[in-house]
Amino acid sequence: MALPTDALLAETRKRIVPPRTTTPPVPAVRAAVPPLAPGALPGLGHAAALLRDPLGFLGSLARLGGVVRIRLGPRTVCVVTDARLVHTLLVALAHDCPRGAVQDTLKTAFGDGLLMSEGRAHRDRRRIVQPAFGPDRMAGYLAVMHQVTEERAGRWRPGQVLDVAKEMNHLALEIVTRSLFGARLSEDATLAFHRALPDLVKGQIVQSLYPHPALARLPLPVNRRFDAAVRVLNRVVDQAVNGLSEKARSDRNGGTLPALLRAATDPATGRPLTEADVRSEAITMFGAGTETVSTTLTWLLDELLRHPEVEARVLAELDEHLPAGTTPTPEALGRLTYTRSVTQEVVRLHAPNAFLMRTAQVPVDLGPYRIPAGTELLYSLTALHRDPVRYDEPLSFRPERWQDGGGLGRPSFLPFGAGKHKCIGEAFAWAELTVAAAAILRRWRPVAVPGAHAREVVWTTVQAQGLRVRLAPRAEAAVEPAEVGAPEAPAHRPLTAGCPFTGTSAATAAPTPRPPAELRAAADRHADWTVRHGLLAPAELPGYRAYALHELIGHAFPRARGTELDLLVDILGWFTVLDDRFDGSPGRRPAEAHALVDPLISALDGEAGPATPDDRLLTAWRELWRRQSESASPAWRARAAGEWRACLATFPAEAEHRARGTVPALGLADTMRLRRHGSCLYPFMNILERVHGADAPAALHAEPALHRLRANTADAATLINDLYSLEREERQTAAAFNTVLTLQRIRGCTRSRAVRAVRTRVLRLRQENEELRRDLGRRHPAGRWYLDGTRELVAGVHAWTSTSDRYLVPGGRGR
Repeated sequence: MALPTDALLAETRKRIVPPRTTTPPVPAVRAAVPPLAPGALPGLGHAAALLRDPLGFLGSLARLGGVVRIRLGPRTVCVVTDARLVHTLLVALAHDCPRGAVQDTLKTAFGDGLLMSEGRAHRDRRRIVQPAFGPDRMAGYLAVMHQVTEERAGRWRPGQVLDVAKEMNHLALEIVTRSLFGARLSEDATLAFHRALPDLVKGQIVQSLYPHPALARLPLPVNRRFDAAVRVLNRVVDQAVNGLSEKARSDRNGGTLPALLRAATDPATGRPLTEADVRSEAITMFGAGTETVSTTLTWLLDELLRHPEVEARVLAELDEHLPAGTTPTPEALGRLTYTRSVTQEVVRLHAPNAFLMRTAQVPVDLGPYRIPAGTELLYSLTALHRDPVRYDEPLSFRPERWQDGGGLGRPSFLPFGAGKHKCIGEAFAWAELTVAAAAILRRWRPVAVPGAHAREVVWTTVQAQGLRVRLAPRAEAAVEPAEVGAPEAPAHRPLTAGCPFTGTSAATAAPTPRPPAELRAAADRHADWTVRHGLLAPAELPGYRAYALHELIGHAFPRARGTELDLLVDILGWFTVLDDRFDGSPGRRPAEAHALVDPLISALDGEAGPATPDDRLLTAWRELWRRQSESASPAWRARAAGEWRACLATFPAEAEHRARGTVPALGLADTMRLRRHGSCLYPFMNILERVHGADAPAALHAEPALHRLRANTADAATLINDLYSLEREERQTAAAFNTVLTLQRIRGCTRSRAVRAVRTRVLRLRQENEELRRDLGRRHPAGRWYLDGTRELVAGVHAWTSTSDRYLVPGGRGR
């Protein structure tokens, strides 16, 4: 029988917090005294070791026991080294062990806010602040985070060397200011905050180690710098809290944190919160929401620089679930499972809280140890998250450890604390890490300056200092028009100055190592094939043959011979005939588009499928699919079928957009996604293996970097095609899915500027793909032929589009 709710809660509480009695039960075994760490120096104790190598020293204590005593001058501090005991300290013993000396240092400076308060005062204040972090606010916060990061990253320039820690601090400060306070800080205030922060955290740790609090009042340099930093932070907070006019505050209907606090009533007094209370909570949000998040973002970028394969996989997941140009939503973030694993691993390996403290107000038992009243208890989240007992290879960056939830369960992973004092902004922080990183990585590819990796500098937080990167435009970043003021190239200039992937002229980008007669014979056989299958009438052949599709295959697949060459030309010809069908009514009428395409998709699974208005296309397609897939491995067949489905499905999708009139509103990301899959480049990349006679290595196919390479290859070929097909598509009656036209529409730029921007993107794709090939070729030398094939494929598209009559417009200039 189920227990009543009250009884169930009471029973649960008994399991977590032992009921208090006036006479504590006598333990069956005498509680142990925590061991004393060796190496204490006269007068200093272990302070020198702690200051010299904080993480190394704290990490070394775990071998001595779950709780270990150290001496800091005349004080004895117990270091809790076992994650389970830390969890007990934060949850079951939270009432008896309030915050300690580290937090007390800030309490004297900033007041009794949420971060500093205890007991009922903390509970009441948390209830007041909680709505600011409710799920209903998150969508709005995500939009602001995205906008702020895009604006800041948009001010960076190619080749600029970035001090990452400084820049991430500015970014985190601006996100907190604009999302929680609805205000904007002046640049002077932002710089002052950044300069003051190191003195604040240094003063915090030094003063917490003083043997007597009176030392904090002496005019020592560290104390003077700390006091000055406190004054700076107060000025910055005042600017944020009062950054909105009274009218603006009322217009937001309590949407900002200050407005929420000013509208609240203190349960203890029944009176509204004072301005001092509002400032105290504001300071808490600035302190907790800026330094730790900016430090974690810096470590995240540093780890991605060290692990390009992880970066490639993150970018591939972003492409799939959070396309460029879209505003993040909570649902979209929930689908970024690998990205979440990456951020979790960064937070584990680089937990920002070097150490925190609690004070036992009464005698407590912590595991087998008896802790006397008045004892200060210290714990390090960084050291706990690097415990080899809890994490295999704890100093290795391994996001995959989170894929199956490994280490995720409490008490081993406590990045935001636990219990009643757990960070109220946890969801906000996780979202900020993901949104900011996504916006930065889409636009820029950071390149580490030699010798400028991040290094750990430990105060109360594990800061990342020294990381400097040179910015290179990211090929997958949104295409932008060229800079204002740049001279405009002639709009009709073709892309013939050099192959975007090899730098050679289009005519020689992918030489054809076969006699011309062999390609002409393949073209003749293909013409007979199209007529025999009823795809074309004999009278249509002269115009069709002018497309010279066999030359495209010759450039893109220089090693194809015999039946493989015939297969490639037949597939490309069949796809061209299908594509031309959609210049007519099927391209504007979704029902006709589905009637034409759905039977083709069904044929991939060997199904009869629905009736088709064009049996000739279907019959030819069944033959082509058989010729492609015969003797193929199951893995190849499954991969090829999936990518043909995605390719064919773009035709009805485009027809739907035209029918609904949504093409003008379609953004760049959606246009590129349709174009990428609709160009049939993915299926032709699979046929590289058919031509080679073997699958590429399975380990290579499992590489996220290969997924990025394939996407870049499809995009580059598509963009080149869009440049040369532009004039024809400008003149057709149906709305065209062309990236140049999309750029003109959404950016309001001139035609020539949009053309130049697309060319620039092709060149960026070239740079990134060559780097990916080098990395993949080094790790998978047996698959170099496949990597080279992707280069030849794009070069072939370029060579053919610059010379073919396929996109000629009567009376036009050509491209």
